[in-house]
Amino acid sequence: MSEPIRKKAIRGVAWSAVEKFSRQGLMTLFTILIARQLSPSDYGLVAMLSIFLIIAQVFVDSGFVEALIQKQDRTETDFSTTFWFNIGVALLVYVTLLLFSPLIAGFYGEPLLGELLPWMALVFVINAFRTVQQAKLNIAMDFRRQAWITIIAVSVSGGTGLWMAYNGFGVWTLVWQPLLQNFLNVLLLWISAGWMPSLIFSKNSFRELFGFGSKLLASRTLHALYSHGSFLLVGKFFSPSATGLYSQSTQMTSFIPAAISDVVARVAYPIECELQDSDEELQRRFFQMLRMTCFILFPSMMGIAALAEPAVRLLLTGKWLDAVPLIRILCFAYVWWPASQMSWQLLNAKHRSDYNLKAEIVKKTIGITILFISMFGNIKTVCAGVLVYFIVDIIVITWFTARVLPRVTFTSEMKVMLPILVRAAVMGTCVYLLDNMISSDVVSLAVGIVAGIVLYLTIALLTRSREAWILVEHSVRKASKENKH
Repeated sequence: MSEPIRKKAIRGVAWSAVEKFSRQGLMTLFTILIARQLSPSDYGLVAMLSIFLIIAQVFVDSGFVEALIQKQDRTETDFSTTFWFNIGVALLVYVTLLLFSPLIAGFYGEPLLGELLPWMALVFVINAFRTVQQAKLNIAMDFRRQAWITIIAVSVSGGTGLWMAYNGFGVWTLVWQPLLQNFLNVLLLWISAGWMPSLIFSKNSFRELFGFGSKLLASRTLHALYSHGSFLLVGKFFSPSATGLYSQSTQMTSFIPAAISDVVARVAYPIECELQDSDEELQRRFFQMLRMTCFILFPSMMGIAALAEPAVRLLLTGKWLDAVPLIRILCFAYVWWPASQMSWQLLNAKHRSDYNLKAEIVKKTIGITILFISMFGNIKTVCAGVLVYFIVDIIVITWFTARVLPRVTFTSEMKVMLPILVRAAVMGTCVYLLDNMISSDVVSLAVGIVAGIVLYLTIALLTRSREAWILVEHSVRKASKENKH
């Protein structure tokens, strides 16, 4: 990797991390404060509609952002064509949801859903206006600007949501907060990006972009049907309260993997596209990013699993304690998510979105089968099914990556990940045992976090973890430079 690309990557990772983790951190803080006032059933009602909104958003995006980034000779015509297509699809899908809202409410037997859906669906209409602006900033790897936009939008909307929750707005808090957040995000992106669409729609441009993006659209639709179809089935066969517990557990365990995965994807994908013709360098960079991602992610997830009970009792109050076993199971499931996403991204960089579509068909056929079987049990069984699916996910996607990049196989990825997972699991077990010896939730969290960090780094250094020593060497060099100055 050339020096300019390396510097661009370092800056991109730094600011993308700031953007994603500030967003996730602030949203988690507001979610905790709001959840203390709302009930699991409030979250359950919103979760029941999530599959319809997520699939709608997938159709609005249609894979065009990745198509724009992947295309090296993109033009203003491509950008304007993408913009008008997204707006048209968003309006069409919104009207469709309005027409079907009474049927959706009747399916669940919850009349209130018919009132919630028209307002909640405005989110993806608003988001249709930001696709091109965000794509332009991603192509330029300008994540600093996106970080400030995100911080402002999340802070203002979170504060508004908190005020609504404490003033008796109930489930409507969960409708208006994301609406305000996305509106502010779009508004600030338009002001910041400085791009305006032209009155142009090119059939040739659309055909070329959609030729690549359509396969991503199909694969993401399958993914959305599986990942959020669980909310549909849980909402149908279990109570709103159980659905809320499952939804909140999913949110609490997926936010760190999602943030890390997004940070890596947003920075790595433009670089991987530049390296798409250099297989050896592309594979080397992939495993380098995979090791560092797992080094950070695995101990975080094992720590959440170990300290789930005191964290839930302290932060969300006792009414959410039934979520603890669900959180622990899902922690072991979501540790595999970034590896799967990174492998998926490699295929896009190599122009093989067709392989991604084939992989999704296989994965989601297996996943939906697992999901239906798990419905015969309880909510814990559903979470266990998610764990099984994520392991299947990696097996399938790496079968396809190996056909394009021979070194990126299931075995080679496991050789990277399993030693790191074992170190993290040992740390998590020790922290869990330590938690059982402490009666105070505050003390347990404080001691558990500090002890977990120290213990994990100690284990990593003693077992000669490459990533731990890289961090130590970097810290030593940085300290040396500061001393010289």
